[in-house]
This record gives sequence, structure tokens and C-alpha cells, in this order.
Amino acid sequence: MSKDRISLPYNFQPRSYQIPVWERLEDGCKRVVWVCHRRAGKDLTLWNWTIQQVLNHKQIAFYILPTYSQAKKVIWDGMTKDGIKFLEFIPKELITRRSEQELSLHLYNGSVLQLIGSDNYDRLMGTNPRLCVFSEYSLQNPKAWEYIRPILAENKGTAIFNFTPRGKNHAYDLFEMARNNPSWFCEKLTIDETKVLTTQDMDRERKEGMSDDLIQQEFYCSFELGVEGSYYSKYIETMKQDKRIGNVPWDKQARVNTVWDLGIGDSTSIIFYQNIGNEIHVIDYYETSGEGLAHYAEVLKNKPYIYEDHFAPHDIENRELGTGLSRKTIAMQLGINFATLPTLKMRLADGIETVRGIFPRLWIDAVKCSYLIKCLENYKKEFDDKQNVYKLRPVHNWASHGADAFRYMAIALRHYNEGTEGYSDREATKMYEEAMPLFR
Repeated sequence: MSKDRISLPYNFQPRSYQIPVWERLEDGCKRVVWVCHRRAGKDLTLWNWTIQQVLNHKQIAFYILPTYSQAKKVIWDGMTKDGIKFLEFIPKELITRRSEQELSLHLYNGSVLQLIGSDNYDRLMGTNPRLCVFSEYSLQNPKAWEYIRPILAENKGTAIFNFTPRGKNHAYDLFEMARNNPSWFCEKLTIDETKVLTTQDMDRERKEGMSDDLIQQEFYCSFELGVEGSYYSKYIETMKQDKRIGNVPWDKQARVNTVWDLGIGDSTSIIFYQNIGNEIHVIDYYETSGEGLAHYAEVLKNKPYIYEDHFAPHDIENRELGTGLSRKTIAMQLGINFATLPTLKMRLADGIETVRGIFPRLWIDAVKCSYLIKCLENYKKEFDDKQNVYKLRPVHNWASHGADAFRYMAIALRHYNEGTEGYSDREATKMYEEAMPLFR
């Protein structure tokens, strides 16, 4: 077949309810949020629109799913219900090179189309995409969008988000913003709009064991159920309703404690909190990866807080091969004196229950701790597809680091500084005045 005789989209015709988003994108809309029920053909539609764009205009495009393995399973190796492979929507003669490892396709006009997992978003460093599709964004690491956003703003690129709701998490926040922003296309499609499934289909789902709440989420795009299998999402929702997530300022009359989840290859997370009477105020949060302890010591130094205790799990005692010193010793040399938490003596399940026990006393700053809140909402049980049950352990993903640090905070509160009092007014004022020159 001659390249000149290939019409796009290739072997694909959008359904009537898929045409509005397609046409809005064709008209040049650069920001799209498309919330659809399960089996509405979200990926099939946006995959074909992406193919059309990369074949018509030379560019780098990323199709992003929650994980690399999902990208490979859903798109690279995936197929439609009719048995057509997703990769077959690109004529073979237009592909000059394909990489199984990178999940990338190099096309005849110089374009590159690559599948990516948001769990490895930092691999995008130095790239310059002009089109990014965030598929199942409600399950993705929101930092991927934060990372790519300035790139697309600079090169006037396009960002598309599709998902089925998973509670009022970061995807819900994006949906709420987009539906009130005229520069965004925002649409929510339930089975009432698409007519793909009927009430009889829903009755069959109920008879087969699907709950009404899950039916409302999966087929009517309700945001009320929460992240399925989440340990803490309902507690976070209660805090929002009670207005205990909002502006939680640093109380200069009380000491600040930190608790850490230490990573080497993974991220390191630090929670900053204060005991105010019987309340626990989480006032700040910091997370990054690829840095040594000296970096985090500098982060603490540049905060205007008066510190009391610093807590870390048992692996702070591990010795590094290069120096023979433990990270606890190295931290001490940098001015951070850690208390080691008894994490080896507590089962993970007990630690999670300890966290649940402190939620009624928690206040969390919505701005400084926004990413931590997302971690807590999305920290969930691992699902066993073969047995169709939840496992007794959480999924290890982008949300794990903040959630682990939060669990360590609950353990620290139980074992160390419950009931501690802050400095007196005179002591706090004196220490604050002495400390401030260090931060100017």
C-alpha cells in the first residue's frame, strides 16, 4: 500500500459519543479531561487520534499509563474486543523502527510515539514531547503531569487525561478545575449517555456480585466510592468534610518533629508535624529522590522551624558499604540526631491500624502537604487477579513513600512524644529570634 493512499484514522471509526472529544481536539484544543465509564473505548479513541497526529505532524508523543507493565499489557500487547491489536492501527509500512524494551515506535516522518509508565516519570528528563495522553489518570502518579506540564506549556503542546473515577483524588481535582475552565474541554460520559450498556447489563453485574457503589463508580462515573482497596481514603474524606484539611500554620510556640521514610533507589519522604494539645498538626511535607543525606539536612536547615525530634525506621541503622558508617551516624555528623523507631517489632497491619487511630486528631495543611494527601488517598491493597481477592499487603507505588512516612509518624506518636508539651512563650520567642538569622 502506498503511503500517499493511507487514510487516517486507519481502520477506525469513532462512535457517535466519541466524536465531540475528537472534533474538539481537531479544532486545536490543547487541554482535555475525558471521564468515561468502563468499556467506553477511551484508549481506543485517544490512541487512534494520537496516531493520526504523529503521522500528520512530526513530533514526540507519549502515551502514559500508571505503570510500564500496564502500558505494555493494555496498548503494546493489547487488542480490541474484535481481536485487532492496538499496534495494528498504524500501517506497518509507516513504522521504521520499533523497540520492545522502550515500547517506542519510530515513524517514517521522523515522529516518535512511546508508551510510558507514570511510575518512572523521571525517565522523561531531557525529552521534549508535544503530545501527552495520560490514560487512567486517576491511578497515576500526579507528579508525572507536574513534571511534563512546563514542557508542554513552553512548546504549546497538548495534554489529554482520560479516566474512570477513583474517589475524590487528584483526578477529581483536575476534573473540577477543567469543567469550570473554558480553555479546557471537559466531558463526563456514563452509560446513560453512551448507551453502550443497559440497565439489564447492570442487573446482571449485581447478580454476579458487583456492589451498587462500584456500579455507580465504574458505569455512572461517581466520585463518591473512593479509591478501591484504599486504606485511608475514607478517613481523608471525613477530614475534608470536617475542614481539618486546610490552612494549618506553623505554631511558633511548639516544637516541630520530623519523621522520615528513607530511600536509596526510591524516594525519601519527610513529614513535619507538631503536637498541639491533643491535636496532631501536619504542617509540611518534602519528598524527592536521587539525593544524599546532605541534601535533606540542607532542606531542614532552610526551614524556619525549631526542631525537637527526628524519627526514622530501623534501616537508619544500616551501614553503607563505601564508608562502613550507618546512615544514622552520617546524619549525626550533619546535625540530625535520629531516634530509631521500633518498626521491626510491629507488623505492617498493626502500623496501618495505628494510623487509622490517629485520624480523628489530625489536621493537615492542604497546600504544603498536597502531595502527601494524594499519597494517603491512593495507598491501597494489592489485588490478586487470579484469586479475585485483595492481598494482605499494599501496592508498592508512588504513594507508598508518603504513606510509609505517615505510618512511622503514627508509631512515633505512640512510642515517643505523645503528651509532650511545647516550649513556653519566653523559650519559644528566644529560640526563634536566635534561629532566624540562619534562614535569611
